[in-house]
Amino acid sequence: MSTTARWARRLLPLALLIAWLAIGGGLGPYAGKLGEVATNDQAAFLPRSAESTRVIEAQRAFRQEETLPAIVVWTSPDDTALDAGGQAAATRALASLTGRPGIVGTPSPALPAEDGRALRGVVQLRTDLGDELRPTLDAIEDAAEAVPGTEVWLAGPAATQADLSNAFAGIDGLLLAVALTTVLVILLLVYRSVLLPLVIIIGAVFSLGLACAVVYFLADHGVVRVDGQVQGILSILVIGAATDYALLLAVRYREELAVHEGARYPAMRAALRESVGPITASAATVALGLLALLFSDLTNNRALGPVGAIGIVCALLSALTFLPAVLVLLGRAAYWPAKPRTSGAEKGGEGIWRTVASLVDRAPRKVWAATLAVLLACAAFAPALDSKGVPLDEIFVDDAPSVAAQATLGRHFPGGAGNPAVVIASADSADRVIAAAEDVPGVDSAAAVTASGRPGADAPLVVGGRVRIDVTLDDAADSTRAEAAVARLRTAVHAVPGSDALVGGYTAQRYDTQRTAERDRMLIVPVVLVIILVILVGLLRSLLLPLLLVATVALNFLATLGVSALVFEHVFGFTGTDPSVPLYGFVFLVALGVDYNIFLMSRVREESLRHGVREGVLRGLTATGGVITSAGVVLAATFAALGVIPLAFLVQIAFIVAFGVLLDTLVVRSLLVPALVRDLGRVVWWPGALSRREEPAEPVRETADH
Repeated sequence: MSTTARWARRLLPLALLIAWLAIGGGLGPYAGKLGEVATNDQAAFLPRSAESTRVIEAQRAFRQEETLPAIVVWTSPDDTALDAGGQAAATRALASLTGRPGIVGTPSPALPAEDGRALRGVVQLRTDLGDELRPTLDAIEDAAEAVPGTEVWLAGPAATQADLSNAFAGIDGLLLAVALTTVLVILLLVYRSVLLPLVIIIGAVFSLGLACAVVYFLADHGVVRVDGQVQGILSILVIGAATDYALLLAVRYREELAVHEGARYPAMRAALRESVGPITASAATVALGLLALLFSDLTNNRALGPVGAIGIVCALLSALTFLPAVLVLLGRAAYWPAKPRTSGAEKGGEGIWRTVASLVDRAPRKVWAATLAVLLACAAFAPALDSKGVPLDEIFVDDAPSVAAQATLGRHFPGGAGNPAVVIASADSADRVIAAAEDVPGVDSAAAVTASGRPGADAPLVVGGRVRIDVTLDDAADSTRAEAAVARLRTAVHAVPGSDALVGGYTAQRYDTQRTAERDRMLIVPVVLVIILVILVGLLRSLLLPLLLVATVALNFLATLGVSALVFEHVFGFTGTDPSVPLYGFVFLVALGVDYNIFLMSRVREESLRHGVREGVLRGLTATGGVITSAGVVLAATFAALGVIPLAFLVQIAFIVAFGVLLDTLVVRSLLVPALVRDLGRVVWWPGALSRREEPAEPVRETADH
């Protein structure tokens, strides 16, 4: 090797390190700034083509600007009737809010409940208040407390959005701190090294900073959308993926250091040669699986797709550039005080994974039959998982003020009070549409909105030949009965000749979201499976084995859903899940589950080419058992960190992914897959070369590797 080439080889790692230090220093702060371009306005994430979404567009013609309603409720402390003086005082309190910052128009007068024990009024707020939403609600509450002898409650979409913003407050710092601390502790315990965990964590943080900077730029220019959920998942996904990829390379480099007697550059070349393919294929499965969400009609799914894929690409870049540079510069010191050693496959497979491999070798059919029976038993409960939506009182894991306020509102007023279904219809058919709506079971009342903004108070407001009709439902807007009423309402008003009616509002949005989520699952699930299958066929040079691997990770997903159905109902007390939860769980679990099978089977293929198919399975399992299991534990713990955000959606995703990853790592990848491959033998590699070779010749290692 020439002097120039030698210096170039030595300077490249240093140049890469300096480049990543610049990225970390310059872009790292964006990991804490993503909230500046995030929105928690749920209306921005509705199905694009749904009827309820078209209603939102049509509603804009009936008012100068979009509003967010806050419902003020007054009750007496002892639940007794409120007198006329209290109603007058409440109306004056509402009127005093007119013209205040953030408040649109004139608030409605206070209206009494039929039981006489509560009052309610509606205050319309601007939708772009952002951080000023909570102070505006506090101002409304202060004004409402001027009514003597009453308790004040704030309900409605504005209060719910404020509580959502509060739940996501500090997500950048809290979630990241919990995830990184968890990963660091696990790595220290498993690898008993001082520097290696720190290097891996720093690489993960750098990749997250880069991903957040790219997403920030795109969101700031309207290319992608980000909300608190997407923001939280991005952080966890990047940290988990970057750690997994780094572990695979770091452990392989440790083996090669021992083989090459501490020669750093040859060891890294050998480690990269054997690791780049599996790591890149693993990243591709996750990134392309996430991009398949672009086929979704739900805007929040479409938002997660490119954002998550950006995060995976950044994690891959860090693992294949920053980590090799640092490991080459540190050499053996990266693993201090532990010493680099060869894998269990090279030493005869001492330890627990040699025991597992021996069990698989002795009784493969019993092993795969037993594990398959357990997985099928768990999967039998999968249909019990209710994904028709989470009621309002379960959105937040902890008690939230808006939930208690909504419950108070529902005790004294019709369930849909303050959150009506919205009908847009032609003005000529208004009376017939109102009559048809009032005849629908589950509808309490219907009235056209007037120029004052209050339904039924005056002549209907006609804009472009159309009117808006507010329909109050008997049941709570987030209930299954309300959704059934909306479906009946649509049938009734669509049947009115010449009405050209559209039905929207909060309940209709929930209904449309559920239908769209069901359609998305039917479309996206096959797309993701095909993507993964194509990648596996290209990597493993086989057709039968990729089909087998896809089937096992799909079974792992169904088994996880079955366990989740039982845990959510009987342990967490959830009555349902968000419609997007099964799809998110599928994309994460199937893509990430294939990751571990890629790590395992690429090593099995490598060993089989040297030692034969049977021995290749045993050596591959022994060699990768420790690193894949530790990577699975790290990823599961990382996703479990989502549970610190007190929202049912994220808690459900956290459990599904964490449990599913552990099940895949400890059962599917460790027992089921190796046992099936061992039992079927070389036929699993059909039609590849391994299916036709009983005893492959031992390959000669290149002298450049030594």
